[in-house]
Amino acid sequence: MTTWRVLNLEQRLDEPDSVLRARACREVGAEPEQLRGCRIARKSLDVRGRRKGRAARFVAHVDLELSEGFRSELLTRAERSGRVQVAPVVGKLVVDDPAGDFRGRARRAVVVGTGPAGVFAGLVLARSGVQVDVIDRGAVLEERGRDLVRFHRSRVPDPESNLLFGEGGAGTYSDGKLYTRVDDPLEVPILEELVACGAPPEILYDARAHIGTDKLHRLLPKLRALLEEHGARFHWRTRMDGIVTDDASPKRITAVRTTAGDMPCDVLVLAPGHSARDTWAVLAESGVPFAARAFQLGVRVEHPQSLIDEGRYGGVPGAEALGAASYNLVSKAGHDAPGAHSFCMCPGGRIVASVNEAGLLCTNGMSNSTHSSRYANAAIVTTFGPREFGEGAFAGLALQRELEQRFFEAGGSDYTAPAQRVDDFLARRDTRELERTSYVFGMTPGRIDRLLPERARDALSVALARFDRLIPGFGGEHGVLVGLESRSSGPVRIPRDRQSFRAEGFWNLYPVGEGAGYAGGIMSAALDGARAAQAALRMGVGLVGTGQAPGARPS
Repeated sequence: MTTWRVLNLEQRLDEPDSVLRARACREVGAEPEQLRGCRIARKSLDVRGRRKGRAARFVAHVDLELSEGFRSELLTRAERSGRVQVAPVVGKLVVDDPAGDFRGRARRAVVVGTGPAGVFAGLVLARSGVQVDVIDRGAVLEERGRDLVRFHRSRVPDPESNLLFGEGGAGTYSDGKLYTRVDDPLEVPILEELVACGAPPEILYDARAHIGTDKLHRLLPKLRALLEEHGARFHWRTRMDGIVTDDASPKRITAVRTTAGDMPCDVLVLAPGHSARDTWAVLAESGVPFAARAFQLGVRVEHPQSLIDEGRYGGVPGAEALGAASYNLVSKAGHDAPGAHSFCMCPGGRIVASVNEAGLLCTNGMSNSTHSSRYANAAIVTTFGPREFGEGAFAGLALQRELEQRFFEAGGSDYTAPAQRVDDFLARRDTRELERTSYVFGMTPGRIDRLLPERARDALSVALARFDRLIPGFGGEHGVLVGLESRSSGPVRIPRDRQSFRAEGFWNLYPVGEGAGYAGGIMSAALDGARAAQAALRMGVGLVGTGQAPGARPS
């Protein structure tokens, strides 16, 4: 069979998805009975031109499976014009092993972290017969929720189980966004696994796919059970405290030191998340290389959801059926300021204190699948790199900590957040009164324009003014800036080989996901973890039973 992707098919808001199949067939000149399969590959809402009378609509890409020899005049024309192309290959998580080499060999892997990178790396390995031990310093989901309740009541964070550490990682308390800017062959099989565990089927094609915090909490135990069915063992409240290596070059890790004792391993998949600062320090002391990485820095901005709905859907007939509106806004760099953009937009959501250390403040956003809150929030961030924060692998981390402490103290040192109205931020003036917002610990007027580094302040000022032209009122009195947003990406990277995914200088260390500097969200982290696990299997996990010395190169 050949799978053809029909691009940019339009669908009215009141039309069912079934019309896309018929339109795709007409585009390539195929009869419905000739199809071997049909799926919506991507679908997004297009409201451009609505103020000039153009109707809002969905735009979709549709994949048609047809016999390899199928050809028509319409297909030839559409292919030449670019309206139709051969669809990207859909991959699979299971690694082909026709000789049974790695299935017949006893091996053991330790996976650090239960975020998407760690879970999908563990799933790939466990399905291939590897004995997988998954450790997480945080708690299993049910206990993690109780730990968060205690934090909200006492304002004393648990350094091990919090909004950042525990089952599912930092993404467990977010919008559950799954969109990514890559068209990876493993994207579909990963999404299919999530759907099988309870995610809505729409995530398979929705260009702005999200699951929602509430549904993530029902999905994660099923995903955990799936790994356990394949023999994986989970160890909660178990922190990685170091590694045991041999004297070979490259080094080979023989065990992982944890708070529950040493765990022997043939391979270590490291997926600690973007806030595992103490873990990075321990690894650096053990000789694991680190390099500075540019990261995103800014604040949360919150508006009434009704203001965003009007700005995005105003004048669209039937807009009430579309649910809470979202946005993805970009301000390109110019002579007046660096670039900035919105990130992790949470329609109908709320702002949370995303912290794991006492004395530091960082915010994030989350929302349930119903998007029922009357608030909309997003990060507005700009990029800081070594040119801004200086030399040294951990210089960016030092800047993060300095700013998080500054904002914590500005809020009163009790997780109250400093906040400033957007119009006051732009005018460089005090905010006298703040509207009620979704942030659970409350806010106090603060000079965000003075707390931020000058570069970030200027970038956000230009961006907010531009965004106000796109969504009227975005830069007005009903917008509130809540600080600080500093952990949308990690400030370090563990250098690794592009093909093998192995860390430089190590034979069996696989750094993956956001905490290793190779992802920026749930889907990209899951893809990175799965890819690394597949590479480990193809190369021979830990080389156990291969007859090769640890320092040898695989043939």
